[in-house]
Amino acid sequence: MGNRLVAGLAGLGLSLRGSQVLAVRGRKSGHWRTTPVNPLSHHGERYLVAPRGHTQWVRNLRAAGTGELRLGRRSEAFRATELADDEKPEVLRAYLERWQPQVGGYFEGVDADAPEAELRRIAPGFPVFRISRS
Repeated sequence: MGNRLVAGLAGLGLSLRGSQVLAVRGRKSGHWRTTPVNPLSHHGERYLVAPRGHTQWVRNLRAAGTGELRLGRRSEAFRATELADDEKPEVLRAYLERWQPQVGGYFEGVDADAPEAELRRIAPGFPVFRISRS
């Protein structure tokens, strides 16, 4: 229900703390698939983090390499580059600092104050994409 509420509000142009709707073409069907996401801005770059791991939207984005972030009638096309596991800890920490109340339960008990080694340990389970306008 939470995802439907966030997606519905974003569809109306209302964002909860920066949430938007991710639209990406299905890797088999080619149809647009949508899901709410929490984009992260960090050190001048933008990222999408998958707090639920290797989900369908992650697989579709890997295959397509592009997508859209939507909020109301506005739509922003982007290109996505997946980060290697050793690049993720700093982004995961920043993501948890921003979104922990909403997604912290998915991160195996690791929070923003965790040692670097813990963030490295969980990194393979949480895909991260750097996004840029296309």
